[in-house]
Amino acid sequence: MLKSPAPTLDDVATRAGVSTATVSRCLNTPERVRAETRERVRQAVEALGYMPHFGGRALASNRTNTVGAIIPTMENAIFARGIQAVQEELAAAGVTLLIASSGYDPEREATQIQTLLARGVDGLLLIGEARPETTYDLLARRGVPFVLVWTRRAGCPHTCVGFDNLAAARDLAEAVLERGHRDIAMIAGKTAWNDRAAARVAGVRAALDARGLSLPDARLIECDYALEAGAAAFARLMAAETRPTAVICGNDVIAAGALSAARRMGIEVPRAVSVVGFDDIDLAEAVSPALTTVHVPHRRMGAAAARALLALRDDAPLPDDLTFTTRLVDRESLAPPPPGA
Repeated sequence: MLKSPAPTLDDVATRAGVSTATVSRCLNTPERVRAETRERVRQAVEALGYMPHFGGRALASNRTNTVGAIIPTMENAIFARGIQAVQEELAAAGVTLLIASSGYDPEREATQIQTLLARGVDGLLLIGEARPETTYDLLARRGVPFVLVWTRRAGCPHTCVGFDNLAAARDLAEAVLERGHRDIAMIAGKTAWNDRAAARVAGVRAALDARGLSLPDARLIECDYALEAGAAAFARLMAAETRPTAVICGNDVIAAGALSAARRMGIEVPRAVSVVGFDDIDLAEAVSPALTTVHVPHRRMGAAAARALLALRDDAPLPDDLTFTTRLVDRESLAPPPPGA
């Protein structure tokens, strides 16, 4: 089946009874055209199904009005709310979001960055700080603005939008300690090339150190952010000769996996062992018992990241709201340790 020729700018101009220059102004700078003329052009565009040529518009404006975002995974709900807010904020500014997933692999992320740069994106949103310096060198050479999301720490040399993962994890561990727990284990995300996971481990260690306690290697397991991985790690911890009385999890998905394993093993949470999570995604309330966790303002953080990137693109002042606070959400999965523990 032969395709019909795509309608052209000339076709729109002829149908609307205006010049091609007027059609171009209606599409690119509509505020410079009278409302009556804009409406005629709009009707012609709609009737013909005309689509402006992307390459031509980009060449004329030296801008593609596209932004790339590379997230570690599309399987984990922790990024869904934030990226949705990014997309909504960019769409309001007439910018299209392109999304890729790196699988927590810095080489794959570098390849995706190169691909997005080749497509002419106006900016990039990247998750966290941990990546090879060669990637930052490439971004500097290309002069493409970028924003790091889900992280915010003093001394970061780049534009960051997020929260202090170390401080948030320290606060969570202190809440566990205040309930009377002293034998604490942690199921963390894999810390290699993941500064957020590493900071959360460091935060838990800091809280324990302040009480003269420690997190022995046998009490720390790193795993994928997946239900099955969290369940397997919890089972390993509970198979020890002496069980911990509390398990701090690197995110809510891992914690939900731990709760699932506890049910299969006949271990009551929180009577026999407490389990806490991090992120406060919808799953945290859906599981039983409902998770005590750290609330992260994903949507507000995503919207702020989009605004920051647009400001960098336009050489405008950065917005003020780049630093966010987290808070403990105390539900049902945290209680004092069992008597005699």
